[in-house]
Amino acid sequence: MSSENLTCLIVDQMHLTIIPMLEEIGFTVNYQPDIKAAEIKDLLAEYDGLIVRSKLKITEDLLTGSNRLRFIARAGAGVDNVDEAALQKHNIKLLNAPEGNRDAVGEHTVGLLLALFRHIVTADAEVRRYEWHREANRGEEIMGKTIGIIGYGNMGRSFAKRLQGFDCQVLAYDLDHSIIPDDNAYLVSLEQIKNEADVLSFHIPYTAANRYLAHETFFNGFRKNIWVLNSSRGEILELKGLVRALQAGKVKGAALDVLENEKLNTLTEEQKSYFEYLIKAPNVVLSPHIAGWTHESYVKINQVLTAKIKDILPELRKTKELD
Repeated sequence: MSSENLTCLIVDQMHLTIIPMLEEIGFTVNYQPDIKAAEIKDLLAEYDGLIVRSKLKITEDLLTGSNRLRFIARAGAGVDNVDEAALQKHNIKLLNAPEGNRDAVGEHTVGLLLALFRHIVTADAEVRRYEWHREANRGEEIMGKTIGIIGYGNMGRSFAKRLQGFDCQVLAYDLDHSIIPDDNAYLVSLEQIKNEADVLSFHIPYTAANRYLAHETFFNGFRKNIWVLNSSRGEILELKGLVRALQAGKVKGAALDVLENEKLNTLTEEQKSYFEYLIKAPNVVLSPHIAGWTHESYVKINQVLTAKIKDILPELRKTKELD
């Protein structure tokens, strides 16, 4: 076996514990969080592994010539910036870390729901203006509600787990029929969720197939007027459809941690008009894609990725012997 260390390039901001974690399992680490995306391709031929967040689009062109690269690790859950077919073509493994920030997402989604139901954002702003409106801010309780969850992987399960103390009914739907049920939610059809849910929460990854899954017609398919939460990916929820559903009262309120276009200085005129409605609406709560963004998850993601990289070390070393 070659005595040469395995090498890993990190091109996004990570908690610095990632460096000693990787060194402990035998890697030489090059941590370059400020590197420009255009500079990365020329370096990849020197590395066995690459760790990214969202700075970089992993494309066929980027991987061309990177014959040494054996894994790409995404520091987070979503892998929509990765061309998975290109990775398969180049025999590169894809690792991600939804286990690292699922607890943070579950807690934040509960926070969004509470903020929405109890008018916390509006009430806070009023009190800071020396206004004291109790009746106008009379809220709703989670107890007794039916919460519908779309997507029952790591994030959906985490949210359902944290709802257990609220004495509400939790229904979950997932396209993956191999999903194993647990004690925190009933796995049901999408039609049952549409028929029974008071609250709808999205916990699915973005794919081309589910772009704008939630649009005006989708919301109109619910029997009740509903509350909507999204802490997954913004592109699954069409802003136009949401705004129209809010205006019609079909959606009673929305709490969004993600938007279809999060680069707010690049909004199209149409996107800007709908966004302007959302930021002025008292029944809308917004946060800047921070559901999974805690001090604890920052470290947990490193731990998860390091453990997954360690699991493939025998394969990596065997490949290195053959090179």
